[in-house]
Amino acid sequence: MSQAKDSDANFSYFRSFLWPIHRFELKKFVPMQLMLVLICFNYSILRSLKDAVVITSSGSELIPFIKMLVLLPMAILLTVVFARLSDRYSQERVFYIMVSFFISFFALFTYVLYPLQDYIHPTESAARLKLLFPSFKWFIVLYENWSFVLFYTMSELWSTMILNVIFWGFANEVTRIYEARRFYSVFSISSNIAAALAGLFVIIVISMQSGQSFSIESIEATDAVSEAIWQQKFGWLIGLIIFCSFIIMGLFRWMNKNVLTDASFDDLHKTKKVTRAKGKQSLRESFQYLKNSKYLVFIAILVISYNFSIHMVELVWKDQVKELYPAKSDFLRFMGYLTLSMGVVSTLTSFFMSRILSRFGWTFTAMITPITMLMTSVSFFTFFFFRDSLTPIVGAWGTTPLAIAVYIGFFHNCFCKAAKYSVFDATINMAFIPLDHESKLKGKAAIDGVGSRLGKSGGSLIHAGLLTILHNLSNSSPIVAVLLLVVIVGWIVATKALGGKFYELVGQSADMGSPQENQPQPQEQAKITIAEGTAPAV
Repeated sequence: MSQAKDSDANFSYFRSFLWPIHRFELKKFVPMQLMLVLICFNYSILRSLKDAVVITSSGSELIPFIKMLVLLPMAILLTVVFARLSDRYSQERVFYIMVSFFISFFALFTYVLYPLQDYIHPTESAARLKLLFPSFKWFIVLYENWSFVLFYTMSELWSTMILNVIFWGFANEVTRIYEARRFYSVFSISSNIAAALAGLFVIIVISMQSGQSFSIESIEATDAVSEAIWQQKFGWLIGLIIFCSFIIMGLFRWMNKNVLTDASFDDLHKTKKVTRAKGKQSLRESFQYLKNSKYLVFIAILVISYNFSIHMVELVWKDQVKELYPAKSDFLRFMGYLTLSMGVVSTLTSFFMSRILSRFGWTFTAMITPITMLMTSVSFFTFFFFRDSLTPIVGAWGTTPLAIAVYIGFFHNCFCKAAKYSVFDATINMAFIPLDHESKLKGKAAIDGVGSRLGKSGGSLIHAGLLTILHNLSNSSPIVAVLLLVVIVGWIVATKALGGKFYELVGQSADMGSPQENQPQPQEQAKITIAEGTAPAV
């Protein structure tokens, strides 16, 4: 055990960054890494597909209504179902049930519901309802495009349930403390590489038939032909996702049969006969911890602020993307480039995380994400509001104001999400390190389980209210920009306050310091502790 704990002793400088895994650990680490890569690969493709399906057919204005009225209730429902299944069955069996459920839905939607959309969508009754109740237009659009709404919801829930709840729950069960620092740092890089590969694959699939005789680019294609080609490529992508999902279950089965054979892992394979363990925290107790701890409140503010901010800008931007790329294939190809770029930037940033943390400390590193969000958001909205007056200048460059706005938003999404996956998630998880076990458990449950969803739902609620009153995103964008600025400023203030408290706690925590007698100062000690490793971007 002591040899295992001294995990970096036999690694070279570069290997400690790129592959700090011992040979005897490969049997457990490699299948877990492949599972994570495939899960993230699937989600990155689904993230682009769900936007292409919903936005190009119904408009980006529908998204806040989906998140508020469908996604949030479905997330709660699936969480309850998962908890009930976990009470009745083994963790291994629950894994197969949940993944199979998602596979079944994606197959049903792609090969049955989507081709029959003209027959199963109540277009005529929805048109009559829109005439009778014009103020409830977007609620009616939800009803009209119910299968697209379900696809968007299930695609989003793949990340929530399969990645965050099931995979990371499993990883935390089977990974020892001394392994986690090394395993999770490589997991973080692997998940970013998976996103880049997913973006590249989407681009290849969408572009691969551009030279064929029946492609959209080479003939005067009718709408029916264009839709048929899109459905073919959509089917290929979903088919790949289903194939990867079966491999994920195969890897999980192999691990349970060949790796997790120690007696300490018996609970993973055995059917549970007992319901809730005594003393397990309730949601109310988790919120009570937030209420009684300013430290946890500051962490919650950071999580809510990020999710609120990215959602508020992203919706306005995607509306512009739809204007520039109205065809599903073009829209999906563009989103593929975004996913590829985001994965590359996130991966490169991840390699420098430990250097940034050890040199500048937690507060400086945590400030990177809100500052990036502030600068890119201001750039996007500034051009968005004044683009008409800049038309002559932009026209001289041989482009249009719409294209410039779309690409400014592209860089906003790319850098903000890359900062989230490589910097924000790591610093948030580090902020829990100095807390006692009970505060980590209950506070993290409330923040991770509700904080991120509250930020997204809050943004959706505001967008939905503004759209109900002002009818479109262009009219509501000035109010969105002001609210966004207020939230980002509050985010920066909370980050600075949390940094001060973090250094205080690190200085007071005996187990966070150096084992030597001469302890460094709190801020320097924090840098040393942080530099030792980061938690994965979940």
